[in-house]
Amino acid sequence: MKTLLIVKIFVLTIALSACDSRGAGRNQAVTPSQANATPVYGGTLIEGMTAEPSVLIPVLAGDSASHSVSGNIFNGLVKYAPDLSTVGDLAESWEISPDGLTITFHLKKGVRWTDGADFTAEDVLFGFQTIISDKTPTPYKEDFLQVKTAETPDNHTFRVTYGKPFAPALNTWGSLVVLPKHLLQGVDITKTPLIRKPVGMGPYKLDTWVSGQELTLSSNQDYFEGRPYIDKYVYRIIPDQSTMFMALKAGEVDLMGVTPIQFKRQTDSEYFNANFNKYRYPVFSYTYLGFNLRHPFFGDKRVRQAIAHAIDKQEIIDIVLYGLATPSTGPYVPNTWPYNPNVKKYDFNPAKAKALLAEAGWIDTGGILSKNGVPFEFTILTNMGNPLRMKTAAIIQWKLKQVGIKVNIRALEWSTFLNEFIDKKRFDAVILGWGIGMDGDQYDIWHSSKTKDKEFNFVSYSNSEVDALLETGRRTFDIDKRKAAYYKIQAILADELPYLFLYVPDALVVVNKKFMGIEPTTIGIGYNLPKWYVSNARNNPEK
Repeated sequence: MKTLLIVKIFVLTIALSACDSRGAGRNQAVTPSQANATPVYGGTLIEGMTAEPSVLIPVLAGDSASHSVSGNIFNGLVKYAPDLSTVGDLAESWEISPDGLTITFHLKKGVRWTDGADFTAEDVLFGFQTIISDKTPTPYKEDFLQVKTAETPDNHTFRVTYGKPFAPALNTWGSLVVLPKHLLQGVDITKTPLIRKPVGMGPYKLDTWVSGQELTLSSNQDYFEGRPYIDKYVYRIIPDQSTMFMALKAGEVDLMGVTPIQFKRQTDSEYFNANFNKYRYPVFSYTYLGFNLRHPFFGDKRVRQAIAHAIDKQEIIDIVLYGLATPSTGPYVPNTWPYNPNVKKYDFNPAKAKALLAEAGWIDTGGILSKNGVPFEFTILTNMGNPLRMKTAAIIQWKLKQVGIKVNIRALEWSTFLNEFIDKKRFDAVILGWGIGMDGDQYDIWHSSKTKDKEFNFVSYSNSEVDALLETGRRTFDIDKRKAAYYKIQAILADELPYLFLYVPDALVVVNKKFMGIEPTTIGIGYNLPKWYVSNARNNPEK
């Protein structure tokens, strides 16, 4: 799943990022023995991943696997606290000018890159200059192009001034923009060995990367926030979720995001309850069916609305997700400030779907619709290793067959899917998901200017009113005005349906009970990873 804006602030996979802790640890609470355990150094944590990272320099990464790993290696100037407030990371403090246009960051001193070089404000300035460069292929450029001037008054001060008010400004200064100038200056960032052998300042550093198998990280014993208790962090790449679950039960994996059926049906046993903790909470993400708006079938809004009426979202949630999700009606998740609960909704109504298709010129020719002699047949693409998306596609396939549309399903290896099909717009429709930031600004996904290669508006959506509202939302600090803009954007998207918004899933995470220090909060469980440890009684440093 491609990720947006500040997902790099979260340490674990996108499944571990959350908006509140509803149900966290509901099956196994922290026991007194856990609460009283003494932290010790040592041990190995193995996380299962279905997809392999594509690149470990955050500014180049557009997928969650890459951000999951690089998030343990790189830091930003700021990050989110569990209460969703913004706190310093590499920044000790900052001041914002009365007009909101200038931010002055005061950087922590004594911080070093893992090769021993000192971190200075020049690394931030260099990272900023790199991200805005025409030579850097990144989908995150837009936020930093809002900066009018950037300067380093001294080695530990970084100052930016914006040309216009930019509401999300402070929280854009996460781990995307801090790069080691002493290693990357004068180097083509797309060809540097640091793509696979990064040098950061985070709690962990990369030891080995065996393609298709695993990445091994070791603790940064010079980490400026204190040496992590767990010595080794291994990402094991297991594309099949069922195989990964068997590895979890066999002790070959310690942490993974499980499927709803695994969470509901396959983790309720005496053995499992004795050895694992389960966590459930809603996440800052949604799953959608996205239409290629350049495709001749999907240029007509009535066709997209007909497909919405032909699909029963609640059936998908009940059958595929075992009820562990909520219906999605737009690009924001429920109970967040930009979310508009009063937009157009599409009830499951096959008769209405057929009427809209007929109105758009699609004629029943014996079981399958056609128009001008062309049958209504298209392919849904999604990625391998995600059974939820495959099952969702299968239900959509069946439902659309009932209204005369033939759907084919094709699953592709993740990097091929992104690089050869999504980025090149070689698709009819896709089932994908977005992990979104906590700010309402979604300029990079919906603005009509963001349709180029490697950018996020790959469905080619274009609406001048939405463009203007996106500008309004980011150019004012008045929360009521921002909210009004995002409410209107969601209303327009609900009517035009460039995506059929399907569901907001719950994070379903299982962790071996030998790991202590896990404290579920509003931003999930991975925010304090350096404080996790293996208890004295169960520590296994040779694992």
